[in-house]
Amino acid sequence: MIPFDGTKLTKPPPPAGVSDYILYVLHTGVQWNQLPIRRKEIHWSNVYKWHLKWSKDGSYKNLFEGSVRRLLLDHKLDLSILHGDGSNTVAKKGDLALATLATSIKQA
Repeated sequence: MIPFDGTKLTKPPPPAGVSDYILYVLHTGVQWNQLPIRRKEIHWSNVYKWHLKWSKDGSYKNLFEGSVRRLLLDHKLDLSILHGDGSNTVAKKGDLALATLATSIKQA
């Protein structure tokens, strides 16, 4: 535990578990408002606000670059296998112009 030095915190830290909820959304693709919150510990909109804040202030970029740097310094960075995802998904309903031509749009 860090001893209190008497200075006032200007911004409260995020509630526990926020990063887990953000990772869940990013991994599953679930809508923010459909996020399954355990024991109503935090509202989904607050989880989204933390995600938005960290996206805008560069926190995710810093986390990624720091992780890569640590792996490099520990000689554990393996670039022999590198995966990239260039897939696209049509998310707007009703916009057939964006759909892949090979996609069947006929009703069964």
